[in-house]
Amino acid sequence: MDLKAIPIWVWANQPCTQLGFRYLGSRRCGSGGFLKLNGDNLRKWGCCGALLAQRATKPVEDEKPVDSPAENNQTEVAQFSGFHRDLNSLPKALSATDLSSSPSDGSKVRVAYQGVPGAYSEVAALKVYPRCETVPCDEFEAAFKAVELWLVDKAVLPIENSVGGSIHRNYDLLLRHRLNIVGEVQMVVNHCLLGLRGVRKEELKRVLSHPQALDQCEMLLHKLGVLKVNADDSAGAAQIVAADGLRDTGAVASARAAEIYGLDILAERIQDDSDNVTRFLILAREPIIPGTDKPHKTSIVFTLEEGPGVLFKALAVFALRDINLSKIESRPQRKRPLRVVDDSDKGSARYFDYLFYIDFEASMAEPRAQYALGHLQEFARFLRVLGCYPMDTTL
Repeated sequence: MDLKAIPIWVWANQPCTQLGFRYLGSRRCGSGGFLKLNGDNLRKWGCCGALLAQRATKPVEDEKPVDSPAENNQTEVAQFSGFHRDLNSLPKALSATDLSSSPSDGSKVRVAYQGVPGAYSEVAALKVYPRCETVPCDEFEAAFKAVELWLVDKAVLPIENSVGGSIHRNYDLLLRHRLNIVGEVQMVVNHCLLGLRGVRKEELKRVLSHPQALDQCEMLLHKLGVLKVNADDSAGAAQIVAADGLRDTGAVASARAAEIYGLDILAERIQDDSDNVTRFLILAREPIIPGTDKPHKTSIVFTLEEGPGVLFKALAVFALRDINLSKIESRPQRKRPLRVVDDSDKGSARYFDYLFYIDFEASMAEPRAQYALGHLQEFARFLRVLGCYPMDTTL
């Protein structure tokens, strides 16, 4: 079989040397707040962030537990009843315009995630690295860049939800950045209704959270007759309720967010679908060496030559070798979104050029996976391996 000379991109070991960041416009950062309720009563949260080491000289180990934030400091926000810690002592989100470094002993794994402390992504990071140092980032792209610039060791980011579907932004960022998928985490989502201490859920007039979280809890919120208010993320909604002492306002967020911000859990597992699972990817600068001692998954992205049945032929290379496809996602190419089929200027047919993302259940250490990718090169104009990693079979 003659194979065309199309490279399979696996990784690029070229760390960046400067902080060329662009502001990403998060409403949560800088001088802006999460959202505005009842005038100017919402506290504004900065994103300057505790800064991390810019470069590690050797791989770090997950050895030490995370130190607890300082508690019971006398601050302005402590006047609200039931508030048991100083929110200003919590780690601030890294932003794309404020990533620099400070000394670190490198004694613990540093894991970036999008959101603020208490976010579901942070819960997922702690599931796989129980003693890690979690680092909040204001945007998904800031988490990617934090790994690229050696500010953190890994990033844990959501890629799909069993109810809400794929997170397309992160699929696009996987192609834009030269990181490797080194693992996955599956986590059952436990949406909780949170409120200030002593407040009953029947007293709530509005509930804040991420739009997707609000949609996933439609039945209970409709029963309570509350006004749904969108926030940038679920943990940020809990932060707002706690910081501003909004007794008539609740938040849909994680149980960890309730613990961090001193809120009561008014109701647990309030999601409409009890089988609500989010899958997260673990990203690192370097790939891991794949094995065959446990089930592995390989993620790739490719584009195809034009022609009838080309996609069928591309997928058949896996079926011919008894390789199961667990995921297929298509995304339009951003640089070539539309293409004219012929040279007519009278409104000829147009169509999209697509990127295809595939997860298949086989290790790159297996010959059948190598042969499948070699066969796929016969039809692919571009092919890149995003990562080969152990499958997460636990919930």
